Amino acid sequence: MKINNFLELKDFQRIIIENEKIELDDTLLARVDASFQFLKEFSKNKVIYGVNTGFGPMAQFKISDEDTHQLQYNLIRSHSSGIGNPLPAAEVKACMLARLNTLSLGNSGVHQSVVNLLKELINRDIIPLIFEHGGVGASGDLVQLAHLALVLIGEGEVFYKGERKSTKQVFEIENLQPIQVEIREGLALMNGTSVMSGIGAVNAYKANQLTNISIKLSCAINEIVQAYDDHLSEALNGTKLHEGQQKIAAKMRDHLSDSQLIRKRADHLYTHFEEQEKVFKEKVQEYYSLRCVPQILGPVLDTLEYTEKVLENEINSANDNPIINVEDQHVYHGGNFHGDYISLEMDKLKIVVTKLTMLAERQLNYLLNAKINEILPPFVNLGKLGFNFGMQGVQFTATSTTAESQMLSNPMYVHSIPNNNDNQDIVSMGTNAAVICRKVIENAFEVLTIEAITIVQAIEYLGFQDKVSSATKELYDEIRKIIPAFSDDMVMYPYLEEVKKYLKAM
Repeated sequence: MKINNFLELKDFQRIIIENEKIELDDTLLARVDASFQFLKEFSKNKVIYGVNTGFGPMAQFKISDEDTHQLQYNLIRSHSSGIGNPLPAAEVKACMLARLNTLSLGNSGVHQSVVNLLKELINRDIIPLIFEHGGVGASGDLVQLAHLALVLIGEGEVFYKGERKSTKQVFEIENLQPIQVEIREGLALMNGTSVMSGIGAVNAYKANQLTNISIKLSCAINEIVQAYDDHLSEALNGTKLHEGQQKIAAKMRDHLSDSQLIRKRADHLYTHFEEQEKVFKEKVQEYYSLRCVPQILGPVLDTLEYTEKVLENEINSANDNPIINVEDQHVYHGGNFHGDYISLEMDKLKIVVTKLTMLAERQLNYLLNAKINEILPPFVNLGKLGFNFGMQGVQFTATSTTAESQMLSNPMYVHSIPNNNDNQDIVSMGTNAAVICRKVIENAFEVLTIEAITIVQAIEYLGFQDKVSSATKELYDEIRKIIPAFSDDMVMYPYLEEVKKYLKAM
């Protein structure tokens, strides 16, 4: 893929998820060079933050010409101070792509070597060691991006072919040259929202997967109980003017289009009223976790689509400081590195993913509680009641995991703590928000895994394999390849892991 101007999020995710190689368009390189040449000339005999001044609260200190390059190296090394778990490879790769994209806009004054080396690291799957814990997301992801900059100057560590190695060693193997600081490469690399945005892009991709899986499982449960179709109808959902709700209902109708189990209310409850018993044998309406899926997943979809728009805007924005404007022949000082846009979206996304998880947990409970569903044995136990346990054990896992997500859904966005000698007196905590959102997403995959296995067991018990929709049958067949129908108790965790892998690959 050739990169030049606007990078759409779907293209961004193709590069990260599908490992598509990238090229840099000649006009992009010319734009980067024009910005670099302008800043090199403009910064002579002028006070430019981060070029010939100290940083943050020490910006009042003038830096002599002979020390300006060393200043950048000092900044990178001193801020390579992260700790905790390393970020997953996909997220680091996304971070590098986001940084490359914003630096290529020509508003940063960096040398071409920066974007060229970033391109090579992405294409060769050389993954810088970046830790979860670090920046507060106000002068951007300072600490995490310092670890990226550290690799670009040939220091620090990377993950290479599954091993953690020194950058110097890997660069020698791959015949790569580190960048040389020319003007402000250290600050330009470190000031920005690229880590939170990169993690956010991966989160959005996975949240899309979860939404689609939740729709499939919700459809399957409606089939299991032979629900009426009017709660999914275009007529009903069209009376509420939320696009997400209408889209979810349409997806469910499409999924269930060839099901033999979904019923028409008019065929059962709108005829022969006088012949009905005083207590209806047929359930008039389903529980909310079955009937209100469009209304519950609709806000999830609406939020996700807006989050994707914000992410796309951010990765195509100049988000460092100062901003170099070649057209105006001026350098503007401001705060484009502040991460509030991403922080808020990550909080919103984790909230709706938690709600999706809660929906799955309630649907699971419906299937497991024979007193509620009245069609399945307790815990969808296909063995001997009282002797075997069915899906009883895994419900504890689903319940505790859902509870953790509920706790994690408290917002980071409002947890600003002043620091940096109060220079950064209000911060975004954007990367923290993105990392916690990722955890909530992983939890959701685990709960949906348990729900999916339970649904397949329920279909088995009822003998509905040939009556469910073709889409549900495909899901049934794929999960059955992983876990056979079981009546005897067995160790579940290996199957949970494999079904989770299958869902994450959908």
